[in-house]
Amino acid sequence: MWWRSAAQGAVAGAVGVAAMTAAEKAEQRLTGRPDSHVPARTLERLFGRAEYPHRQPRWLNLAMHAGQGVLLGTLRGVMAGAGLRGPWASAMFLAVRLTNDQTLENATGVGAPPWTWPRAELLVDLAHKGVYAFATGAVADALAARSGPGPGQVHARLRPGRVPDVGPPERRRR
Repeated sequence: MWWRSAAQGAVAGAVGVAAMTAAEKAEQRLTGRPDSHVPARTLERLFGRAEYPHRQPRWLNLAMHAGQGVLLGTLRGVMAGAGLRGPWASAMFLAVRLTNDQTLENATGVGAPPWTWPRAELLVDLAHKGVYAFATGAVADALAARSGPGPGQVHARLRPGRVPDVGPPERRRR
């Protein structure tokens, strides 16, 4: 189950990256904001490559942008397979995506903590990562639903609402 869920999540992550990229390009046409070189510079530092400020190869930016999205999508697929589906799960996943980006960017010295950013830049980043998280979630949830409810959903259906006296459901024997 886990491997299938992770593979479905990788597909969902690729769709999420495509949706985020389309949203970014549309926003850039409207606002005139240039491409960010942060993904490429982060990848350069992670792999110890020589840095070329303002001249990062486009493929390097795309590799980091898409690579993170697909890799993190595997987690969203596992979440959906476990029964963590819908808008709440996608909101939780948004926090994961933001945390991943900020950890890598700050650990490499390429980025700064988001609370130090100009507010407009922060809102743009949150919006784009939100598009990614919810698009990835929608695809992961749809793919996971083909296998029926996840274990978490089965547990939640035992007794609706948060109650203290409901233990986990019996394990299915193989």
